[in-house]
Amino acid sequence: MIDVQRLRVLRAVAEHGSFNRAAAALHLTPSAVSQHVAALERSLGAQVVARSTRGVTLTPAGRIMVGAAESVAAELVHAKQQVDRLGSGRTRLTVATFTSGGRLLLPGALTHLAAAHPDTVVHVREAEPEESLPLVRQGAVDLALAYHFDGPLPGRPGQSSSLEWTALMDDPLHVVLPEAHPLAGREALSLAELAAEPWVLGCLKTEAYLRRHAERAGFDPQVRGTTTDYFFARSLVAAGMGISLIPSIAQTPPTPGLRTVPITPPTPTRHLGIATIHRRDHPQAGTLIQALQDQARRLGRWTSAM
Repeated sequence: MIDVQRLRVLRAVAEHGSFNRAAAALHLTPSAVSQHVAALERSLGAQVVARSTRGVTLTPAGRIMVGAAESVAAELVHAKQQVDRLGSGRTRLTVATFTSGGRLLLPGALTHLAAAHPDTVVHVREAEPEESLPLVRQGAVDLALAYHFDGPLPGRPGQSSSLEWTALMDDPLHVVLPEAHPLAGREALSLAELAAEPWVLGCLKTEAYLRRHAERAGFDPQVRGTTTDYFFARSLVAAGMGISLIPSIAQTPPTPGLRTVPITPPTPTRHLGIATIHRRDHPQAGTLIQALQDQARRLGRWTSAM
C-alpha cells in the first residue's frame, strides 16, 4: 500500500524542486524528505525523482504519482467539506476567478446559482491562473474561471494534469488607440504596422505575449508602461502615453476618446474556460458551470459584434 504521507512529501519536492526547500516547507529535515522519497520508490519498485547537482526532477513514474498525490489531497479536502456539510446542512462552493472574466461572467452566473440552490454559501477568490489552477488541484477551491494563451494550461513543467477544462470562449486582444491616432480609422491592423509605436500594457502576461508576436513580425516593442489593470492601461492610452493590447472583455465600459481596432491573423487570443476536478456529487458546481457557459455565449455574441 502506498503511504499518503510519502505522496505528500513527493508533491512538495515536485513543487519546490529540491529536497531542502521541500523540507523547509514541510517542517522536516532534508534527510527525512529523502527517506520518504526512497521508501516510496522501494514500495513502487520505480524511481520517482532524478537527482542532480541542480536539484531534482520528476521521472515519468514520479509525474504519475504527483498526479495521484494531488487527487488524493483534493479528495481529502472534499471529504472534509462533506463532513462539515452534515453539521451545517449548507453547501459551500468556492470559486477562483481572474479579474476581467469574473467581472463580466461571474455575477450573472452566481445569480442563477442562488436561484437554483438558495442554501449554497459561495466564496469568491480573485486569482490569476498561475495561482488558481493549483488551488483547484489541491481542492482549496471547487472551480476556477481561468484562461491561457498559446499552449497548455499553466503548471509546473512536466506536471501531470488532474484538471478537467471546460472551454468557454475565445477572447481576442485588440489594439486600443486614441481617436486622433492616424491608424484609428482602420478596420484591422497588423502588428508590423505598429512597430514604431510606444505601448502601455495592462498585464505582464500580455507583454510577454506581445513580445512573442512582435518578434514574428520583426520588431522589438517599446513598452513604456506595464500595469496589472487593463482599465488603468486604457486611461494611460487616453492620456497619450502610447497604444495598448487589450482583451475584448476588458473593454467595457468604453473609455471616451479611444478606438479599438482588431489585429489581423495571427490574432493574439486568450482562451477562457473553467478548471475543475470532476465532482459527480456536487450539483452546485455543475449548475454554476452551465450558467457560466450561458453567460459566455451571450458575451461572445457581444464581443463578435464589436
